[in-house]
Amino acid sequence: MPRARRMMRRRRVARAAVGTAVVAGTAGAVRHHQQKKWAEDDYAQQQQIQQDYAAENEEEYYDEPPEQYAAPPPQEDLTAKLQDLAQLHEEGVLTDEEFAAAKQKLLAS
Repeated sequence: MPRARRMMRRRRVARAAVGTAVVAGTAGAVRHHQQKKWAEDDYAQQQQIQQDYAAENEEEYYDEPPEQYAAPPPQEDLTAKLQDLAQLHEEGVLTDEEFAAAKQKLLAS
């Protein structure tokens, strides 16, 4: 084979290889760009879903009046009150009838 033909053949092969590389590189870049775009769209969609979910749950918690969330009033200790009454009775401040009436009133409430 003459040298000129071999050179022409090598050039054709080289051109084909370069053309293939350019096409492959372009396709890879386009694919990367498209995947990046899809990822951004998915992220935006997930953010919207989370915001919608948070808004729905927030409405559920604040639909009811705030009184329901208030702490119940502290329970007074019945035993301590009865002991106070007994001490007053022992000191003579309360009569037997007054002590009995006060004790009955505490136990009824």
